[in-house]
Amino acid sequence: MQKATFGAGCFWGVEVEFRNVQGVKSTAVGYEGGRTANPTYEDVCTDRTGHAEVVQIEFDPAEVSYQKLLDVFWENHDPTQVNRQGPDVGTQYRSVIFYHTEEQKRLAEESKQERAASGRYRRPIATQIVPAAPFWRAEEYHQQYLQKRGLANCRI
Repeated sequence: MQKATFGAGCFWGVEVEFRNVQGVKSTAVGYEGGRTANPTYEDVCTDRTGHAEVVQIEFDPAEVSYQKLLDVFWENHDPTQVNRQGPDVGTQYRSVIFYHTEEQKRLAEESKQERAASGRYRRPIATQIVPAAPFWRAEEYHQQYLQKRGLANCRI
């Protein structure tokens, strides 16, 4: 099993997209990349902790490639928006890939370059690619939030 961690806006919708990928064994929403230990949702929402809302994924590389997970990441948000996705504004909603291995870093950087060169976006890609940092699991009511409420997604 391997881990992958992505931030692409509000973690509720991002989590659903990855949970539905064959080969993804588990997902957890949480906070990563900030300065505060053990932050709460309320802390992160102040936009002062530096954390991003993220989904940490455990996946079986024999069933799904990291490249496929990158494709899901790119396809399910606007990577050109800086510190926001749609109406959600703040550094916690930034587009970010936290890599766990040098291979993940290489693949993430290559995929970002490919997307940037594709002509698909009118603005530069703002996605950060940074080393994995401590992951702080969000409160239980955030885990599989949409599924608990019978919702398929929360597209804007």
